Amino acid sequence: MTCPQRWLALAACILLALPLTTMAQDTSSPDDASDTGGWHGSGEFGFAMTRGNSHTENLNAKLSLKQETARWKNSFYLTGLRSKGDVTVVDADTGESITQFSTTANRFELGASVGYKFDPRSYVVTALRYDHDDFGSNRWQGILSVGYGYILLKNKRTELSFEIGPGYKRYQPAYITEVVNGQEVTYKPPVEHEVVGRGLISWKWQFTANTKLEDTLLVEAGSKNKYYQNDLGLSVSMTKKLALKLGYQVRYNSNAPIGTKSTDQLYTTNLVYNF
Repeated sequence: MTCPQRWLALAACILLALPLTTMAQDTSSPDDASDTGGWHGSGEFGFAMTRGNSHTENLNAKLSLKQETARWKNSFYLTGLRSKGDVTVVDADTGESITQFSTTANRFELGASVGYKFDPRSYVVTALRYDHDDFGSNRWQGILSVGYGYILLKNKRTELSFEIGPGYKRYQPAYITEVVNGQEVTYKPPVEHEVVGRGLISWKWQFTANTKLEDTLLVEAGSKNKYYQNDLGLSVSMTKKLALKLGYQVRYNSNAPIGTKSTDQLYTTNLVYNF
């Protein structure tokens, strides 16, 4: 079993096992859960900077909006990540190694899903996601999908839902740099497209009055490219509006260029404002 398969299986097991433990403690029916009745959202922000022996700047932010009523289950989000640091490069003129302050991460992602409920548990969903990453296996990727969603468990402490369905994906593989006659030449591969299967598992667990754990597993798999993303977050509320959140994200892309890794990991510590 490969590395992405291991963490994919582990995440799925955690998602399925932990809510069942909570269900044994809380016997309220998911059908009795009241709707939110409107929109609510949150904004996250994190920044870190070092000076001295190292020179780095890291910034990440996220904005999300959600709505759930008797008929609708909608969500929208926008995320951004930018990082700079000291990078050792070879000077093209002298051939010597030099250190320069350069961008090491530059990524943004936006997504939306609109779900129409047939009943309190099942719904049909249309989802859109676009991701641009200057340092990723794909320069950009966009997917539009339609599928079926089901809320498997919902009570005062826990919510577990999944979505599955087909989608259409277009993506630009990362640019390739080669040395030709002593000079670096950048080659832009053609844009790819294919039909994919999209799956999403979302789990939320409010295990104390001010502490919540969330995990979301996304799968976009086709014959030419497979993309997996898992987002795990632990948030602790300080007030009704403010919270601190620890985040861990794993992204896997099967089409990693030669010399690069297929799996990227991101650790964040953010201040969250809920509205």
